[in-house]
Amino acid sequence: MTSIKEQAAISRLLSFLQDWDNAGKVARSHILESFIKANQGKTAPELEQEFSQGGSLFLVRLTTWLRLIYMTGSCLDKLLKSIGIFLSAVSSNRYLKEFLEVGGVLTLLEILGMEKIKEEDKKESIRLLQVIANTGRKYKELICESYGVRSIAEFLAKSKSEETQEEVQILMDSLVHGNPKYQNQVYKGLIALLPCASPKAQQLSLQTLRTAQSIIGTTHPSIVDCMLKVLRTMHLEVQYEAIELIKDLVNYDVCQALLKGLVALLIPSVKETSKLQPKILNDSSVPQFTAHLPVFLQQAAAAKAIGVLARSNTSVAEELLHLRVVHSLMAAMGNTDHSNSQRQASLTLEYLVQMFPVVEEHVRRSMGEGLYQLFLVSAPPPEREPSGNPAGPLPPPPPRRPQPRRGPGGLAPGCGPSLANPSPGLLLPSPALPRPAPSLLPAPPPHPGHAPSSPRPLLLSPAPAPPAAQEPPQPRAPGSRPQSNAGDLYMKIDSFQADILAANKVNVSKALCFSGVSHCNASFYRGAHEPEKPAYITYFQKEDTEGKE
Repeated sequence: MTSIKEQAAISRLLSFLQDWDNAGKVARSHILESFIKANQGKTAPELEQEFSQGGSLFLVRLTTWLRLIYMTGSCLDKLLKSIGIFLSAVSSNRYLKEFLEVGGVLTLLEILGMEKIKEEDKKESIRLLQVIANTGRKYKELICESYGVRSIAEFLAKSKSEETQEEVQILMDSLVHGNPKYQNQVYKGLIALLPCASPKAQQLSLQTLRTAQSIIGTTHPSIVDCMLKVLRTMHLEVQYEAIELIKDLVNYDVCQALLKGLVALLIPSVKETSKLQPKILNDSSVPQFTAHLPVFLQQAAAAKAIGVLARSNTSVAEELLHLRVVHSLMAAMGNTDHSNSQRQASLTLEYLVQMFPVVEEHVRRSMGEGLYQLFLVSAPPPEREPSGNPAGPLPPPPPRRPQPRRGPGGLAPGCGPSLANPSPGLLLPSPALPRPAPSLLPAPPPHPGHAPSSPRPLLLSPAPAPPAAQEPPQPRAPGSRPQSNAGDLYMKIDSFQADILAANKVNVSKALCFSGVSHCNASFYRGAHEPEKPAYITYFQKEDTEGKE
């Protein structure tokens, strides 16, 4: 038999549920608002105590009303927050199962695709999905089995709120962890997001892809094409994330295709660069912009990515040389329509020239001495004072010693006639008399029993300078190291020099085959078990054989 307190609590619960059942939209909104304020952060046992062990009765009413009104969007935010109090409570497994049994996941996913629903309501739906996914592996699989990856990815691409997009990224990251059955599905969904029009969605997808790539361990063939297209963006944060992912991808089996694609982007195809400009751009009253901006942005980003890869891994740099990257970089340096392409290509080529002597030799020969001096300038030698001695500059004068203070009569203090110092050899001559030569001044004999004291240099003329042969070597002046002018080269070259760069015929790959830079260093990503040689090495060897015949 129940006690009086229990009967009173049950009566309050029945009265509360009856008020809910009889209330309209406005009254229910007030009930939900009071419930959120009173029960935020409570655990499942505390909620059961609040509802006299009847919390599930109120939860089922909330989920039922959700399925009835979610298409209209009225009072949806408070309703989702109230359901979230039940689902996020500690020890809420029972509430979670009850919510899923009535199709709660499908309802939340449908909310993401509704155009009439506000962004804030969709964000609350994403947070509920996060709570469900973080509960365990089987709940992540339930979301993926309900076509959740597709719905979530489409919402990320269409969302206009960066805060909401960051919540979606947290959900996608949760689905890729601890979900081996569907992690490939999440991985493909992230790749499908790369061509979307939202820069924030691209940035977040690239960040999550780096995590997913390390978990999955294999690559999808379509990722190379998608990554190269992302480089057309004008948003630097997206470009940064793309280059970071490219740095990771060179450790997988798509490295060869990725490097070839990057080198190919340095020389845009004729089809892309021969398109006509819009008529409005031909008006003399408006500034003239290039119609090929995405292609040139891609060219500059590819040059930058190649530089990052070459600096991070010498083996990748050698592989790029075999792919004739030097020729392509010099061609990009001649693109006068886009200064950033010229700058990024010039900086990357500068590193390759400093790293590989064979590259320096071919670049200098192709550019010519004048253009090469503009590209890589040496600092002027340290300044020297004019001298008639052709053998070199005179040695620096000895430091000037302080002169002793003269006393009366022009003598130094203590140097006049004195009974305490009868030695005549230490007396200085009078200023009116001619000074004897320094070599004729006798040195005083050392006193027996005392160490010989050093002569008093203040009273003698300075010693002659040491001969030039015994001079210590002069240290290298600061700044005498070769200085780069690569970053500013595009501002100093004329159209003729740009044409020389664009039409270069540099081919370093053939020289590398015979200069000791082995192409087999690329086995770190291709696999050392592949015995076949690349086609271009076979082609060059075939050329040499035909030449000998």
